[in-house]
Amino acid sequence: MPTRPAPVRPLDAPTAAELTTAAAELLAEHGTATSPGLLAALPEACARLGDEVRHALRPVDTADGLFVLRGLHPDDTTLGATPGHWSTAGDAGALWDTVLLLVSALMGTPIAWEGQQDGRFVHNIVPSPGHESEQTGASSSVLLTPHTEDAFHPGRAHLLLLCCMRNHDGVATTAASVRLAELAPADVELLKRPVAPILPDDAYEQARRFPGRPAPVPTLFGTPDGPTLRFDPAYTPLDEADPAWGDAYRRLEKELARVSVAVSLRPGDVLVVDNDVVVHGRVPFRARYDGTDRWLKRASVRVPGRRTRPEAERAEHGYGQAAREAYAR
Repeated sequence: MPTRPAPVRPLDAPTAAELTTAAAELLAEHGTATSPGLLAALPEACARLGDEVRHALRPVDTADGLFVLRGLHPDDTTLGATPGHWSTAGDAGALWDTVLLLVSALMGTPIAWEGQQDGRFVHNIVPSPGHESEQTGASSSVLLTPHTEDAFHPGRAHLLLLCCMRNHDGVATTAASVRLAELAPADVELLKRPVAPILPDDAYEQARRFPGRPAPVPTLFGTPDGPTLRFDPAYTPLDEADPAWGDAYRRLEKELARVSVAVSLRPGDVLVVDNDVVVHGRVPFRARYDGTDRWLKRASVRVPGRRTRPEAERAEHGYGQAAREAYAR
């Protein structure tokens, strides 16, 4: 797998301090990063931030479809142990939840899913005992297959943000942009057809029990800025597709693997991924469950007015799942 560096947008020390100070003030006022009052206060807090922060958080502007925001520095000694499961994390790393919410609000509107991690707007991504071989963020011993985040749902995020709290072992996040892939025109046309559905992943227990019929969706979609994709091979029943379409899908999968890069996040790094352009995953690693394992914070962002998806998605049932926005625009 290539190891060329991902684009980095640095925050200098004064700008990073401005962002963390704003987060600390919000947290002190509202007590917890899950407070409705804190969520409602995000736009006003963002309006007080300077141009340097705004410039660093301008839209993704290269074919890579991602960048790393660098310059924030969590203190490993005061973070506490890596939680053993998202449900036990509580307010661990609450300052960084708030930082990530500010970053998210500068880029769009943070969203949360009713059926995942108790509806929190910031998720804790940690390896968990008993989940080692699943295709979810709680796994460790298997390759997390490159995928579009929440690909099963028409209301999925436009941007995915991953903030690194701890990564002593240098575990790499993988990423691949469809705009760097070389695809035969015939394959592109095939994959624009809605042939196979994308099923909810194992993190959405309610959605997986939804009684409605799964609807086929296109894998590729053209826009004036270039191709976009909706891709999750681990949850796509490829055996239901016709052979020609299935072969094209597998060629896309191989091409994404060819252009994939490995991004080993440092503590404080925020990986920003265009979820319409880039698929992401993670290499396998051995979890120790001793409080020092890899720990990421995850946020999902919608960008108002963005038109990067087929209109037909509006008619999808979303397997009964609903996303809510952090505040009214």
